[in-house]
Amino acid sequence: MVLDHAATKPHEALSDVLADELQAVNALIQDRMASKHAPRIPEVTAHLVNAGGKRLRPMLTLAAARLCGYDGPYHVHLAATVEFIHTATLLHDDVVDESAQRRGRPTANLLWDNKSSVLVGDYLFSRSFQLMTETGSIDVLRILSNASATIAEGEVLQLTAAQDLRTDEGVYLQVVRGKTAALFSAATEVGGVIADADPAHVQALFDYGDALGIAFQIVDDLLDYQGDTNATGKNVGDDFRERKLTLPVIKAVAKADEAERAFWVKTIEKGKQDEGDLEHALELLNKHDTLEATRQDALAWADKAKTAIAKLPEHEIRDLLSDIADYVVARVN
Repeated sequence: MVLDHAATKPHEALSDVLADELQAVNALIQDRMASKHAPRIPEVTAHLVNAGGKRLRPMLTLAAARLCGYDGPYHVHLAATVEFIHTATLLHDDVVDESAQRRGRPTANLLWDNKSSVLVGDYLFSRSFQLMTETGSIDVLRILSNASATIAEGEVLQLTAAQDLRTDEGVYLQVVRGKTAALFSAATEVGGVIADADPAHVQALFDYGDALGIAFQIVDDLLDYQGDTNATGKNVGDDFRERKLTLPVIKAVAKADEAERAFWVKTIEKGKQDEGDLEHALELLNKHDTLEATRQDALAWADKAKTAIAKLPEHEIRDLLSDIADYVVARVN
């Protein structure tokens, strides 16, 4: 997801506050994505790492550590770990989804091939585990390894659930917690753990990351039907064309009459899409007001994130993290 260009950008303010640490993270990423024997690894990795992403997930790790008073070096390792895990999942996702565009640029699998994307993704996963072990913390290793397994589980669940009209909001939430929120919550939680923070504060950081990640993905799914292609890097209706059963459609299916359900069976389950079907899908989403209902869900999760982070001590970074929760959902207000 690409954050928009509104005047107030709390993620940029947070980036300014964490500038020195982010510079160290970027240097560590560049160092660890190198390979003496396989030059394609840094080529493929650099294409995605240097594509202009906001580094939101590693920023969350740095912010959580700073918020909890950490003054050691290993939050940088953890932030780089989180970015490597994220980059690996993007490389794999683009192969699975047969995507041609990521962040407004051609995907690695399009520029190279699927084999390169999968294998370089595997390499980055391995690098992430090397980095996390260097902290010497078994708790950090447990949290991030569990998150990696949960992400993979969520992606596999999505394979079976995305085109099954029996998929309900509970299954959708399980998928989102896996493929998106797991890394957000791990990113914030390990920042607190490496700082040896109070367990209640670590839990609050986990809850913040979990809720923020869910809001983030709901907004991403909503913008697929009403976003600006220039801002999102995606074409409106990509999820529909890829037959992904996301929250706006799940809500519409739940309210569908017999004829409407037959339309969803044809286009999503069977994949038979004709000219004008996207426009009809949008008509049904608007008829049942599911885009607004989805927006309200995103706002509710953002509020949960803000409630969680408010449990941390007063701090400039705490306020910025709260603002980021608002900002993630502001584009669909």
